[in-house]
Amino acid sequence: MLGIVLALGSSLVWGSADFLGGIYTRRLSLAGVVVISQMAGLLALLAIAAATGGPAALNGEAFAIGLAAGGFGAVGIAAFYAALAAGTMSIVSPVSACGAVIPMVLALVGGERPGAIALAGAVIALAGAVMASIHEYSGGRPGGRASILLAVLAAGGIGGYLFCIGHAARGGHTLEALLGGRTGSLFLLILASLLTARSMRVPRHAIVAVAAIGLMDTSANALFALATQHGYLSIVSVLGSVYPIVTVLLAQIVLRERLTAVQAAGVVTALVGVAIVSAA
Repeated sequence: MLGIVLALGSSLVWGSADFLGGIYTRRLSLAGVVVISQMAGLLALLAIAAATGGPAALNGEAFAIGLAAGGFGAVGIAAFYAALAAGTMSIVSPVSACGAVIPMVLALVGGERPGAIALAGAVIALAGAVMASIHEYSGGRPGGRASILLAVLAAGGIGGYLFCIGHAARGGHTLEALLGGRTGSLFLLILASLLTARSMRVPRHAIVAVAAIGLMDTSANALFALATQHGYLSIVSVLGSVYPIVTVLLAQIVLRERLTAVQAAGVVTALVGVAIVSAA
């Protein structure tokens, strides 16, 4: 049960961070928001590491796997935003939300055997998350093969991140996993920004808010990593991926955006799936 609670907590924080990130990337440089937020998360993790014994006390293997996770995460983020630029959100978002299928399948192939009821509930919850992430088509960009391929790449990056960070955190090495993940993603994102000559500047008045997004994202990562230590990766990876529900609900409450019939059905479906997993 603790793993379920922690995974749902990670979704709550991830969804909130994505909501704020979406608002600020509309106003500021995308590269600036992503890099500064990731840097804030890394600085917080380094402060915690220093307070708990320093680099010498860290597990090298967990850090290395975390680096791989960070690489997947950076690819996922970059591909997701590139897909949105090339196509329509109504296609890109639900495809990207399917990333949780990867750690679920890999964990099952690796020998995890959660109960049939819990697994069915996880599948229902994932279906609900995909439905909740479907946005209404507004007749804008036509999309096409490029956006779909990028969305699939984004799903792969997100799924790879969840799988690797779960394995890196095994044995109580949460901090090492998070440090590796944040270091890997930040390095690649800065490199990509430099190679594409994207501005990483954020106005002084927005730095605190952008840094807060990074701290929220890091907190969500920590909750997910802890969840993998108290439950099946095949289950918690799905429950940690229902964050689109939080994002769309916040958009409805704060921005007064209309919740479509499909999104509303997705929210209900995901909640039913979570209830089944919790009762299993």
